[in-house]
Amino acid sequence: MTLPSLLLGLIISSLIGALFHLWRGGGPGRLLLYLLLAWIGFWGGHIVGAMRSWTFLSLGPLRLGMAAVGSLITLSFGYWLSLLDKTTTN
Repeated sequence: MTLPSLLLGLIISSLIGALFHLWRGGGPGRLLLYLLLAWIGFWGGHIVGAMRSWTFLSLGPLRLGMAAVGSLITLSFGYWLSLLDKTTTN
């Protein structure tokens, strides 16, 4: 993996997280959460795509298709978990 592909992956995953924040809304804490989830999901999807040799929308050494899918799955799951209510019953 080259430095330009790492930087491109960081930019694309940040864009996915920022667009998710624009769509779902929230404050600065949510933006940070969405960015972290997008980064984790993006690189997790890239690694899975590289290990399985899937070349869906590859861009050089970057498995862009699988990385984007991983990012969206992680963002959706993280958003769903953030909606859980913390109320306790006696």
